[in-house]
Amino acid sequence: MKVIICGAGQVGFNIARYLAQEDNEVTVIDQSAELTRKISDTLDVKAIHGLASHPNVLAQAGAADADMLIAVTQADEVNMVACQVAHSLFEVTTKIARIRQQGYLEDKWANLYSRDHMPIDVVISPELEVARAVARRLRVPGAFDMISLVDDKVKLTGVRCGDDCPIVNTPLRQLTQLFPDLNITIVGIARDNTPIIPSADDHMLPGDEVYFVADSTHIERAMAVFGHEESEARRMVIFGGGNIGEFLAGEIETNHPSVNLKVVENDKSRAELVARSLKRSVVLQGSVLDTEILEEANVASAEAVVAVTNDDETNILASLLAKRMGSQRAITLINSATYLPLTPSLGIDVVVSPRNITVSTILQHVRRGRIHSVHTIRDGFGEIIEAEAMETSGLVGVPLKDTELPDKVLVGAIVREDEVIVPRSDTVIQVNDRVVLFAAAEAVREVEKMFSVRLEYF
Repeated sequence: MKVIICGAGQVGFNIARYLAQEDNEVTVIDQSAELTRKISDTLDVKAIHGLASHPNVLAQAGAADADMLIAVTQADEVNMVACQVAHSLFEVTTKIARIRQQGYLEDKWANLYSRDHMPIDVVISPELEVARAVARRLRVPGAFDMISLVDDKVKLTGVRCGDDCPIVNTPLRQLTQLFPDLNITIVGIARDNTPIIPSADDHMLPGDEVYFVADSTHIERAMAVFGHEESEARRMVIFGGGNIGEFLAGEIETNHPSVNLKVVENDKSRAELVARSLKRSVVLQGSVLDTEILEEANVASAEAVVAVTNDDETNILASLLAKRMGSQRAITLINSATYLPLTPSLGIDVVVSPRNITVSTILQHVRRGRIHSVHTIRDGFGEIIEAEAMETSGLVGVPLKDTELPDKVLVGAIVREDEVIVPRSDTVIQVNDRVVLFAAAEAVREVEKMFSVRLEYF
């Protein structure tokens, strides 16, 4: 597949990295000579210096025979015009644009992106995606990651093993014997920032970050097995009243009306705007690093604080202050990959990476075949993939032990109508089953092939 990526920032760089690893033909356009030089030196991609919305630049990038254009520059207007030019002049089939300005995203203007006006096939708002990701993590206390799959019948959950975790040092094959009625499959372990795709003989150690796929109705039991029985937050403080903070507060007000919520925002005019947009939440104007403001927000009795200002250092320090004052849990937005390895030792419970969330959202629309959703796990660890089994797939009709499943791929769950099946060696996948797999980054292309429609099928 031939893909043009407009923008060589963190998101553009990571999308290019993923797609280049899978042998796609990738061209990246950016106005910064430094960024284009960096991406050209680092990745096996073509890099072009120029403005992505200019027809001659897109022509130079090969838009005439491109399959997809992904516009993730810093300017919404450049992203939108690049999609328009790619459609009108070069007939590029699929156009994806990142748009941050909320004025472009109101429901009443949804017709703007139709093929007759500004033809953008997929519009992605990082702020909305991040707010939704934080809300998902809040629903499962004790988890540092949570993704719903197969119409919420299955969840991928990330959990940290403490010293008191009941199942550390237990071979994974024994978990089935210990908990025969628990629909759970452990698909990945991160140990000292090193990814491990576990076998039946592996075991977990204190400090490990574990990813498991489970029947959604079994999540509470599964968390208890890992020693996490925290209650859902009823008192919460959000640090930062920007778009993410405002969206998150609105979602909590709508879906969790019993939660006592406070928002702290430093900018006075923004604080007044957020206060007018929310119905029940209390908005405080002041610095999230001011202990008097934190005391007024009563963070000491908050079950959770969520730091989503636009500054990583402020988010980290405010989270640490809140934890020191007595808050039980800190969810922290961090853009820079440099800080991510430090967060567990600092005591931050959950890290939210806008870059990873945006990349995951875009990759869902890049995958081919009967793949319904794709979510990136950590940075370069792998992907959790939800796909539909077809007659032409080599996985169908034979026991899993006899299938040619690629190395570093694990089947986490199979959903057949409303039944969630935990895969065993003798499990047989049937046509139309939804299959949830974990694939290491280098195995994703093979998974894509397994679920593609072969021509001889027609």
